[in-house]
Amino acid sequence: MNNNLRHALTNARLQPADVAAHLAVDPKTVYRWLKGRIPYPRHRWAIADLLQVEETELWPEISQQHRALNDEVLAIYPHRWAIPRATWRHLLQSATHEIGILTYSGLFLAEDTGIIRLLINKAKAGVRVRVLLGDPEARAVAARGIDEAIGSDVMAARVQNALALYQPLAGTDNAEIRLHETVLYNSIYRADTELLVNTHAYGTPAAQAPVIHLRVIEQEAAAATYLASFERVWASAEPSTPATRSAARG
Repeated sequence: MNNNLRHALTNARLQPADVAAHLAVDPKTVYRWLKGRIPYPRHRWAIADLLQVEETELWPEISQQHRALNDEVLAIYPHRWAIPRATWRHLLQSATHEIGILTYSGLFLAEDTGIIRLLINKAKAGVRVRVLLGDPEARAVAARGIDEAIGSDVMAARVQNALALYQPLAGTDNAEIRLHETVLYNSIYRADTELLVNTHAYGTPAAQAPVIHLRVIEQEAAAATYLASFERVWASAEPSTPATRSAARG
């Protein structure tokens, strides 16, 4: 019997039939999960997202399957879309000193008003919030649009939309948005010593690419390498200007 799953359904005021409808599976399948059968990964991720909890809260016995054999790699997700929204919120909410976002558009986060509000509140609480978006006119942004087969104009438009959506954050103390022209081999989402690294693969949209959840444990380890990369991009980036914001709104 999976009492964790049963209690989570009760707390969310959902019935097994609701879960079955959401996942497009037979209700009998949901009852098997409640009796103890472990779902396939795609179903576990969908259920965790639906219930707004961590996957390992529902199935503690598979936690080690999502963790590496050391303390640095906390989890590996096959796709960015597979990360529960609760995980994104928990990561950013846990920050007490530093939040960093390095991407081309980060539109999936910018469109979440709850995330924007969270970032603003963190900045007001004294957490340093830095957002690095691609310069809409940069060659690297155009090239990424071509790589993803959506076109350079579409990628530039996504960046402009994200820039407009992030603007409420720009007027907050301790928060800053800069534009970069860097060729990104990955996007980085940091909260203090933890980070999600969204790898980039040619011909593959970022949402479809794998994500590695890392924790900084020492200066010479992998996570520290990504944080150093973030700092190099930040140092070379230019502050978002009123002219750029006006172009984004237009």
